[in-house]
Amino acid sequence: MELNNLTAISPIDGRYRKQLAFLDDYFSEFALIKYRVAIEIDYFLFLAEKGVFKINSTNKQRLLKVKENFSIEDANKIKNIEAITNHDVKAVEYFIKEELDKENLGNLKEWVHFGLTSQDINNTAIPLSWKHCAENEYLPMIANTHNLLVRMARKWKSVTMLARTHGQPASPTILGKEIMVFAERIEGQIMQFSYIPFSAKFGGATGNFNAHVVAFPNKKWIAFGNEFVDKILGLQRMQFTTQIEHYDNLAAHLDCIKRINTILIDLCRDIWTYISLDYFKQKTKKGEVGSSAMPHKVNPIDFENAEGNLGVANALLEHLSAKLPISRLQRDLTDSTVLRNLGVPIAHTLLAIKSIEKGLGKLLLNENKINADLDNNWAVVAEAIQTILRKENYPNPYEALKELTRGKSSINQQSIHLFIDSLKINLELKKELKKITPYNYTGVQANY
Repeated sequence: MELNNLTAISPIDGRYRKQLAFLDDYFSEFALIKYRVAIEIDYFLFLAEKGVFKINSTNKQRLLKVKENFSIEDANKIKNIEAITNHDVKAVEYFIKEELDKENLGNLKEWVHFGLTSQDINNTAIPLSWKHCAENEYLPMIANTHNLLVRMARKWKSVTMLARTHGQPASPTILGKEIMVFAERIEGQIMQFSYIPFSAKFGGATGNFNAHVVAFPNKKWIAFGNEFVDKILGLQRMQFTTQIEHYDNLAAHLDCIKRINTILIDLCRDIWTYISLDYFKQKTKKGEVGSSAMPHKVNPIDFENAEGNLGVANALLEHLSAKLPISRLQRDLTDSTVLRNLGVPIAHTLLAIKSIEKGLGKLLLNENKINADLDNNWAVVAEAIQTILRKENYPNPYEALKELTRGKSSINQQSIHLFIDSLKINLELKKELKKITPYNYTGVQANY
């Protein structure tokens, strides 16, 4: 069968292709080849800039156009070369050499990929594509989710809601504050993510610039490598490497995303539960069906889809972050095939974030149900009453409230007030206790 959205094995390239096609720019085979070509050309021109050889400005601009106008046709040329070389990075080198021949620069061909190993290209191309994806796609998207949660929290900052600990009615809380719990957690992880550098390896076959030094022993190759990676590429060059990058910082990025995903799973499950409690209704769309058998249903599918995709993403992120920093001696090839899957968990993560935002946009607050639960659970003010009684040195207040409320299903305002009236305390204190309700026993909140 011809490959299309219906015949693709992965749902990323099949069912969800329309939503995730933009990730082609960072994680496709075409993208990897394009980034490799760009770095090979940048390195070639940087050698010239540093006086290793000479190239005039006209030829420099022509070569830059090869990078800037890189096309699918160019990528296919490289894949055809790879079919002969059986080496993907060498195929890129030969492609650029052919482009130099076209510009009558054949005398400069051997400066392409000079002194490098394939991992000098891979371990700069992939970190650079990942950096661009993180900065252009992932961080803006998760920041938008954070901002959406903050706006929702502010909208609901005066909505009192029955809390549940261990699934049981507990001291009332504020709906807005409960949403802010997730906003704060996500913000903290975004900050941690932003502190982690996008690191790269660039130093020859085993990281020591061996070939560079033997050819030009008097050049300061470490400074050269640092400037190229840090200034030209915008990455951070690791100073002591084997043939490959450590991947420690990439692993830290992935672990951070995994933690954010775990927070989002927690959010999905809480919102799902609030919907099941009827605290939220959901906007309906004409023509949509919630169940093939039960016409009344409006399922929380956005949060369920998100939870599923976040789980798949985290499984892959866990493997990537655990495996990539481990390599036998100076190099084995296990990182190569694993790293090609970097885009898969990112795709599942972004798909989940889109689902969450869609689901949050459907929520309709059902204050009648929220208030009904408060009215039916006056036992939750028992904590407040016994605490004030403790302050007043009343004997055994906890035990008295426990006797009144624990396991009882008929506690209401009347029974609480009758209990207060039975206490041997002054009238003013009784009035103070009777002012406490499930609606106002909500403590204090930080500003948000």
